[in-house]
Parts: sequence; C-alpha cells; structure tokens
Amino acid sequence: MFSPITIPFGAKMLFNTVVVKPDVEFDDVELVLAEMCNVVKDTYGGEKGGFIAGQVFEFSGFVSNEGSLSANKSAEKHIAIVTYWKSFEEHEKSHADSVFKAKFSALGKLCTDSKEFGYNMLWQGELE
Repeated sequence: MFSPITIPFGAKMLFNTVVVKPDVEFDDVELVLAEMCNVVKDTYGGEKGGFIAGQVFEFSGFVSNEGSLSANKSAEKHIAIVTYWKSFEEHEKSHADSVFKAKFSALGKLCTDSKEFGYNMLWQGELE
C-alpha cells in the first residue's frame, strides 16, 4: 500500500484534481479515498482492467515562484489523484462500472469539483 511503484513506458497517466469543500479536512476524505483506491486496485488491477498503479497527494499550499509563469499564484484546497493505466479505454470502462461509481460518488459529496485529464507518456527516466 505504501511502497514504490514502477511505471512501464507507454502507460497512460490520469491526473485528477478534486477540490475539497472548505469545511472538509483531509482526515474526513482519507477513508473515502482509501476505499475508492482499494476498489480500483483490487477490481481493475492488471489483466482485470488495466490499472497499473496510483498515488494520492494532498495540496500543501506551496506554489513555486520559480516554476510558475502566472502572476496569479492562488489555488484552492485540493487533492491530486494520479493513476496509471494500460489504456484510456480501460480507465473509462472501470470508471463507468457501478462498483467504482459508488465509491467516487461518496468522495463527490465531500468536494465541489473534480477534473480528470489523461496524458500520453513522452519520456521517463531515473537518476543513474
């Protein structure tokens, strides 16, 4: 559950930002997230549905001056869910499934917005 992940070249990455309601703390969404992520891993992992690996991040409030081009450095409290899949089609099939939808709707009750973008991998590397 808390181990390093290995992403094969060519994997599809889905980046989901989930904006948390102002009165909701991360602890309030932690159990809901854990249940949702466990369902994805156990139900759609590998040959069962194309899920490779995932990560969840809580926004720290840090906005880089050096890495930001915009003068507007404001950001809402949010969580980033990063998942890796064999294909976008397998991702969409899993997320259309009633098992996943039930868990995602529970998360949705604690949030004001969610956007999930898909990315094609162009490069990856590690320190040698």
